[in-house]
Amino acid sequence: MKTTFAGLEMGSEAFAKDVAQSLESVEELLLKELSSGEDFLTEAATHLAKAGGKRFRPIFAILSAHFGPQPHADEVITSATVVEMIHLATLYHDDVMDEAELRRGALSANSRWSNSVAILAGDFLFARASRLVSTLGPHAVLIIADTFAELVTGQMRETVGARGKADPVEHYLRVVWEKTGSLIAASGRFGAMASGADTEQIERLSRLGDAVGVAFQVSDDIIDISSAAGDSGKNPGTDLREGVHTLPVLYALADPAETRLRELVVAADGTPRALTSDDEVAEALELLNKSDGLVKAKATLQGYADAADKELALLPEGPAHDAMSSLVRYTIARVG
Repeated sequence: MKTTFAGLEMGSEAFAKDVAQSLESVEELLLKELSSGEDFLTEAATHLAKAGGKRFRPIFAILSAHFGPQPHADEVITSATVVEMIHLATLYHDDVMDEAELRRGALSANSRWSNSVAILAGDFLFARASRLVSTLGPHAVLIIADTFAELVTGQMRETVGARGKADPVEHYLRVVWEKTGSLIAASGRFGAMASGADTEQIERLSRLGDAVGVAFQVSDDIIDISSAAGDSGKNPGTDLREGVHTLPVLYALADPAETRLRELVVAADGTPRALTSDDEVAEALELLNKSDGLVKAKATLQGYADAADKELALLPEGPAHDAMSSLVRYTIARVG
């Protein structure tokens, strides 16, 4: 009988319980750190942490720690908490930029309070993450500083868009790596470092995080196009309604034959056009599901999964390996 935790096959009940206990310690440290400021900060700073979430990044750090000799070291919990704090901080800022009303089924911080409060709450999380990471030593501080830079660069790159003769697909994948892959790579690196893994394993887990991080975003792109209503927890075509050109759309638009799709999703000035009509969304989804764009996006997803499998093949066998393998399989299987 297979034991699962957070949707991943853990191989044994004992290992699943072990990971769950580590994640519980992360939750405790996360709320302790975010509740230690002034009263007027605490409610906003803990808003998203208390709203839940998959905790994918700390789980990745915890699993990575099991490839080192000290997977239960206090530094592992600190490292896993740091990466989740950074992730939550980016969500506060993303919601302001996107003018989002909801996050994780609850009012976003900017909707509940204001843009200013949401921005400052995100800044507070960044500050707390920086304080925590300083306890891990100067090398850890450098890694987080570089990761901060990648996250901001990715957001800026997305905001300004592909310029000149830049390839839209290459631009998009670069943004995805900077905004998503870089932090998951840091999660793998931090977890492995904290448990005393050797340099080769640390680098391998970082590369695994790169591949898994980008693969998850690409699979989300595909699901938004190809899933039936309700299957993915959101209505298909959400990105089209927001005027966001994800990977299947970019691949499809590169085909000169896709004239009708171009009429639907590209404005007269060449910028992405948000679709406001249900009929237009339905037509665009039909065209995309018949296009080579979706086929190419799935091939790209498989390429990242293959890269992840290549790293996995060189990691030691055991429960953590099984869980990581389950993660890669899930990434592919969820697109159907």
